[in-house]
Amino acid sequence: MLEILKNWIVNQGLELVVANILARGLIIILIIIFSTVAYLLAKHFILKGLAIIINQTTTQWDDILLKKKVLNRLALFVPAIVVYLSISIPFAGYPLLITLINGLVLIYMIAMGILALDALLNASLVIYSTYEVSNRIPIKGFIQVFKLIIYFTSGIFIISILLNKTPIYLFSSLSALTAILMFIFKDAILGFVAGIQLSANQMVANGDWIEMPKYGANGDIIEIALTTVKVQNWDKTITTIPTYALITESFKNWRGMSESGGRRIKRSISIDMNTIQFCTEDMMDQFTKIQYIAEYIEKMKMELQENNKQKRVDNSSLVNGRRMTNIGTFRAYIKAYLTNHPMINKEMTFLVRQLAPNEHGLPIEIYVFSKDKNWANYEGIQANIFDHILAVVPEFGLRVFQDPSGMDFNKLTS
Repeated sequence: MLEILKNWIVNQGLELVVANILARGLIIILIIIFSTVAYLLAKHFILKGLAIIINQTTTQWDDILLKKKVLNRLALFVPAIVVYLSISIPFAGYPLLITLINGLVLIYMIAMGILALDALLNASLVIYSTYEVSNRIPIKGFIQVFKLIIYFTSGIFIISILLNKTPIYLFSSLSALTAILMFIFKDAILGFVAGIQLSANQMVANGDWIEMPKYGANGDIIEIALTTVKVQNWDKTITTIPTYALITESFKNWRGMSESGGRRIKRSISIDMNTIQFCTEDMMDQFTKIQYIAEYIEKMKMELQENNKQKRVDNSSLVNGRRMTNIGTFRAYIKAYLTNHPMINKEMTFLVRQLAPNEHGLPIEIYVFSKDKNWANYEGIQANIFDHILAVVPEFGLRVFQDPSGMDFNKLTS
């Protein structure tokens, strides 16, 4: 083509040297025009046509590819391909110049390839996040590893082009730098290995509530990356934890609670032991009026009377035989109250128990599970339960123990 154009210019009456320059210049201009036209065709016709087709489909993955501009970045290859295939025509006879320009074009194509693959990996991550399995097995760390490999490999190819050496030569020379590379990529390697273990054992997932006091983390996981795990604490601050720390150190994951049928309520109140006593007839008559335990009181009265009658118990002293106590009746009331509570899960552990007495009195512990696991609702349910229990304590002739306050001492001196 160069010779044909050069001969045509010479036939127009110009000198050979001038014809040679003009012919080469015209071809370069034509290459620029063709590459520009090819890019515009790819971008404004082919890509727009594909966009119209994609918008009419019902699948989401193609829309994500379009949104992440994967196809747009592929269009950037078109002008480079035109230049690479045709640049030898205007520069025929200048092999060094052809090699230089082709090398620059190859570097450009590698860079565009990196951008296209990066966009494709980002799109694949978004597509994966649309599936439920993404909550259990995060893959962002693996995607980042792939990106790191792509960037590193592409960098080797670019250096090989600049140095005019084969990539195999550069890869083989890297063996001598293994220790340095291990040091540079230490966090990435540790994070990658940790990511495999975390995913394989399903130790954490996006959305899990974890506690890790060493790092001040107490909240939901919002991102699991190659080298870091981001936790949004309940005060809306963000804590960043090294990924490998979740393997080498201990942490608490509340996922089991979230996936179970309830959230645990475990709290106790301390009863003043000076107020614990046997129930008198008047007390039992009063307890009979309490709906939740009326049937229980009647049943226990008959059972105790029958038991004491069979054993010929001397009723002149309450110590003899079996007797009801106000603390036992109080526990029975709490159990009945919680059994009738609509927000308590009766299928899970259900305990109302005494703990060991201590200097603060006799602890009565409630160990049950709330059906509602939402934090705010759970706290409301727990508060309402203990509001009621604390208010009902005096009805059983009992008193809640608490350390004396300044008001108590004032009463003593007055």
